[in-house]
Amino acid sequence: MASPTEIRKGRVINYNGSPHTVLEMLHRTQGRQAGFVQVTLRNLDTGSTTNVKYRSTDNVEFMHTENQRLEFSYIDQEGYHFMNTETFDDIIIQDKMVADLKKFMAEGTEYEILFVDDRPITVQLPVSVELKVVESPEGIKGDTASNVQKPATMETGLVVQVPLFIKEGEIIKVSTESSSYLGRA
Repeated sequence: MASPTEIRKGRVINYNGSPHTVLEMLHRTQGRQAGFVQVTLRNLDTGSTTNVKYRSTDNVEFMHTENQRLEFSYIDQEGYHFMNTETFDDIIIQDKMVADLKKFMAEGTEYEILFVDDRPITVQLPVSVELKVVESPEGIKGDTASNVQKPATMETGLVVQVPLFIKEGEIIKVSTESSSYLGRA
C-alpha cells in the first residue's frame, strides 16, 4: 500500500477491485484542513471514467504493469491473436478490448499491449499506421482543383479520404487519432 501523494498520471491502481489508469491528478489543500488528492480514473475493464478524492490518510494499491510489443497475427472466434516475436507465445485478446481499434489493426504489424498483473488489458495504437488500399475509384480527368480527394477503403475496412493519385494496392500512412491520410508509406 502506498500514500495517495505517490499517484501519478499514467499509473495503474486497484480501485474497487478492478484496474484503473490515472488520467489526471490534482493535489489540493483547503485552509487549515488536511490536503487531499483528486484523481480522474478510467476503468481498464469497462472504459468508464470516475472522479475520486483520496485523503492523506487513505492507502492506494498500485498494480504491476508491463508493456509488451506483440505482432498481430490473425482473428478467429476466440479473439485477436498476438504473437511474442521472441518467445513465439500466442496471446489472445477479446474482441471487446479492441472494438474501437480494430479498424487500424493490420495483420503482421506490431502493437504495444498493456499487461496488468500478467493479464492483457489494452492495445495501445501508434500515432500512425500503414494500411493497404484495397478499393479506390479512379480519379476523373479534369478534377485538378486544389486538394481534391476521393474515398479509399483500407484492408481493415476503414474508409479514408485520399488524394486522386492514390491507387489500389498502395500502402499509405493513416492517423489513428483523426483517421486521416498522412502520406504514402
